[in-house]
This record gives sequence, C-alpha cells and structure tokens, in this order.
Amino acid sequence: MAITPGMTADGRKVTPTSTAMTKEERKVIFASSLGTVFEWYDFYLYGALASIIAKQFFVGDPTTTFIFALLAFAAGFIVRPFGALVFGRLGDMIGRKYTFLVTILIMGASTFLVGLLPSYAQIGIAAPIILVSLRILQGLALGGEYGGAATYVAEHAPEGKRGFFTSFIQTTATLGLFLSLLVILGVRTAMGEEEFTAWGWRIPFLVSVLLLGISVWIRLSMNESPAFAKMKAEGKTSKAPLSEAFLKPKNAKIVFLALVGLTMGQAVVWYTGQFYALFFLTQTLKVDLATANIMVAVSLALATPFFIVFGMLSDKIGRKMIILGGCLIAALTYFPIFSALTHYANPALESALKNSPVVVIADPAACKFQFDMTGTKKFPASCDIATRMLTAASVSYTKVDAPAGSVARIKIGDKEYSSFNASMTPDGLNFDDASKARETALKTEVGAAIKAAGYPAKADPEQINKPMVVLLLFILVIYVTMVYGPIAAMLVEMFPTRIRYTSMSLPYHIGNGWFGGLLPTTAFALVAFKGDIYYGLWYPIIVALITVVIGMLFVKETKDNDIYAAD
Repeated sequence: MAITPGMTADGRKVTPTSTAMTKEERKVIFASSLGTVFEWYDFYLYGALASIIAKQFFVGDPTTTFIFALLAFAAGFIVRPFGALVFGRLGDMIGRKYTFLVTILIMGASTFLVGLLPSYAQIGIAAPIILVSLRILQGLALGGEYGGAATYVAEHAPEGKRGFFTSFIQTTATLGLFLSLLVILGVRTAMGEEEFTAWGWRIPFLVSVLLLGISVWIRLSMNESPAFAKMKAEGKTSKAPLSEAFLKPKNAKIVFLALVGLTMGQAVVWYTGQFYALFFLTQTLKVDLATANIMVAVSLALATPFFIVFGMLSDKIGRKMIILGGCLIAALTYFPIFSALTHYANPALESALKNSPVVVIADPAACKFQFDMTGTKKFPASCDIATRMLTAASVSYTKVDAPAGSVARIKIGDKEYSSFNASMTPDGLNFDDASKARETALKTEVGAAIKAAGYPAKADPEQINKPMVVLLLFILVIYVTMVYGPIAAMLVEMFPTRIRYTSMSLPYHIGNGWFGGLLPTTAFALVAFKGDIYYGLWYPIIVALITVVIGMLFVKETKDNDIYAAD
C-alpha cells in the first residue's frame, strides 16, 4: 500500500510534528480548489451574461421562453442535490479521486460547449434545448464537485488542521468572481460592446478549457484519499451508500441535523452577504452596477483571508460555535446594517422613505404573495400590479383595506392613482397589448408622482459614502467567512468514511441550492407583500435563527472526531 499524507505504510494515522505544509498537501489543496473555482467562475459568468445569452437562445413564443427560463433556473439550483446523490454514491463506492475527476470533466466540458453552441437563429429550438441540457449537466456536476473536493482535502489533512486545509476551498468563490469579472471586462474592452454582444460573449466560456486542462492534469497525478484507501484495503466500502445514509435512522438523523442545524443557516448568511447585498444596492438603492460591483469586490477582497482565519480558529476552539455564532450575530444585526447601507448609499431615498409616505388602498384578498422563481411570471390583480410597481421603485408603503372586489389605488401625498386588473394573453404568461399599454401609462404617472415626492430614480454618485458602504459590506462578508470557513470540515467530520461523500453533499446542496438560492426571489416577494424595503431580511433572519436553535440543542462538536472510522 502506498504511503499517503496522514498515514503510515501500515495504514495508521500520524500526527506530523512539523507545522509547515508539505508539497503534497499544497498540491492536494490546489488541485481540489481549482474545481471549486470552476464552479464559481461558471456561476458568475452565466449570471453576468444572462441577458445576452437569453437573446441568443431564448427566442420564440412566450410559452417556450417561460419553459426554458424555468428549466435554466432549475439547472442552476434545483438539480444540485440530485448531483450530490449521484456522484456522492459513486464517491463512496469507487473513491473520491475518480469521482470528482469525472465531475470536473463534465462541468468543464459543459461550460466550454456553451461557448460553441449555435444560437436560436442558426439551429432553432434545438439551441435552447441543448443549452438547458448543458446547464443541467453543470448543475449535476456541481452537486458532486464540492462534496468531493471537501472530502478529499479533509481526508488528506493532518490531525488538528482539517479546518485550516478545507478553508482554502471556501475562498475560491472570491477567486471565481474576480476571474469571471476580469475575463468579461478584458474581452468587452478589447472588442467593444457591439462585437461582444454579437459573438464575443462566447470567449469567457471558451477560455474555461484552460482551467479544465490544468485541473485535470493535476488531478490525474493525485493519490486516492488515505481514509478511503484504508477503508477499501480493509474491505469496508459501502455497497449501498444511499440506503445507508438516508434509510438508516441514525445516519438520516445526522443528515437532517446537518441541513437544519448547519447548512440552512450558513446558506442564507452566505447569500445575504455576497448576493442579496449586491441586489439590495443595485435594485433597491439604485446604485449603478459598476460602482456596486467594485464596492462588493473590494469588500470580498478584504474579507477573504478570514475564511482561512476562521478555518484555523475552528481547529482550536471548535467549528460549531463559530458557525452558529456567525448565524446569530448576522440575524441580530441585519436590520441596522441594511438600514445603514441606505443611509450611506442613497441618503435621498432614506429621506423620502421617512418624509413621503405612500399608501396602497386595496382589497386584501386580491393581494398575492408574489413568489416568482424565473422572473417572468405576471400577476394580473390590481393590487399586485400596484405593489410590484412600487417595490421595483424602492418605495415603501402601507396598506389600507378597501371593499371586496374594488380596484386598488395608490395614494401619494394628496393624489390618488387607480391601478387596474390586467387581461392576459391566451397562453396565460403575459399581459395582452392593451394591459401592457395601461401598465406603461400607470408607471409613467406614478413615477412622476414619486419623483416629485422626493424618491430618487437612482443613487447620486456624489452622495455615496463609499468607504462606509465598503465597511458595511465587509462586515456582512465577515459573517459569511464565519459560517462558511469551517463548514466543510464540520460536514466531513459528521459522517463515517463509508458514506461521507453522499451524506455531506446532500444537506450542503439542499441548504445552498434551495434555501440560499431562493433568497432573492423570496425576499422580493416579502417586500412586495409588506411594503417595507427591509422586510425581505426576515427570510434569512428566521432561517438563521432556526439553525442556531437546532444547532445549539442537537448538533455535536466535531473537531476531535476520528474521520478514519468507517462506521
């Protein structure tokens, strides 16, 4: 049996006397992290170019467009847990190395092929079908990639250093963001906006093949993880990891606790600090995208080292209290932090919210909870049209009940504007032409009224206190580093070697893919429902507090667990 890091020739664990990281350990971390960089590079790339990609591929009648938009969304979030099941099972049966070599090949090839895919104008309906198929493959591969990388690194780590080693994987989101922004900006600047929109957008997808080649070359030279190699040599690998992980009550309970008592809260704190904060700056506070991106990027760059800081700290004091502490502090401070963001990023909006109240007078039975996963759904009731319009304009409002069946009205100062009940197209997916015209007219009227009331159309660049905004964003990302830095090590340590890959991957991807991924749409629906620009924060706050309570009561500390135990 080959000697591998963390083991002697006869398969026993060793604790190194040197604190320096060996060449082999650095290689393990680098090779594993590259795949996670791929994950985030593609995530940010597809998001940043979504509007261009939609024009290239999602063309045709509204029904087709809606279906493909829904499928593309599903590929990004919903299918990831299924990838965790598929590749987690393989990882626990045949090994970590080969499984997450397969996931990176699928992920990298799919990303590269998006850059080669002919448009709708060239091959018709086949274009969106192939694109969505590639996105589904990416989603499935991502479901296996993270669990494989985290397991592989943790099982190579020396005793007492698993938090430190796995924390490097957690930093790769920032690297993926910077890499995608750098490539897009470079290509866009070099060829100009017109050429970039026409065909240059493909280049960022095509250059991903370089990352793929480097990562595959390095991973092919890696050894199997010592914990799995030891278990395989002893003949203790699982024959049915899915049933062992989810049908045995003892293991199923740990999977459930890993989701509700850890990853669910970690996910909403992560998405709030890195995605909802950007959404809030651009969509609610109307800060221009370039300025908002720069401020978020600076905060990420400043806070990224703290992933490693909290990973190292978790090796000394434990993972549980750092993760749950981050969830608790975030839940207690989100409202004042986001209120301060409004004060420093758009003081004119803050003043208007205080001094120019708006009222929606509507039948409460006609006001829906406007949850829309795809961003394409239409809500035809007069109340929904009014509240969605005001929410998009960052206007807080109060509701006053009106008689049943009455048409909603918007009161701004001493003036009232009547909404309308829209008529839909035959496919039920869009307003008909007459309703679109009425919506445009109402937007114009209401827009002029809220502007006269002091609500700014966009944040004044001269009034943005950039250092304070960056400081507040930095604090939000520090919360992210607290909950995310130690999470990989803790998930690995919660489960026995024989079902580790399967068991840890599922709660991670349900937490991050579903609870985290649905945060922006859920938050927007809450804001539109209540009429308060901060009301969407209740979603991450409540989820984080549930995790704190469940985690404190039922989740055990793991830093001293024996990860070489097969059962």
